[in-house]
Amino acid sequence: MHEGCTGQFKEGSQVIDKIRMMGFSDQNLPIPLVLECSHCGQSFIMRTFESHCDCGQVYGVTPCHADSAENVVRAGINY
Repeated sequence: MHEGCTGQFKEGSQVIDKIRMMGFSDQNLPIPLVLECSHCGQSFIMRTFESHCDCGQVYGVTPCHADSAENVVRAGINY
């Protein structure tokens, strides 16, 4: 099931599921990322591999791609 850094995901929810399955959800990112929420437009700092905006939008990034905000995906409100 673990595909290293080559895994492909079609939806943000798949990334979140993978992060949770591997136990990375609450682990700190190497460098915090500043994001703007796609749902409410509020800026927030993503500090862990899985983060939530104040409005409940769930964001995630895999450890292999945590070096850039461009790689962060959203999974939906309260996913």
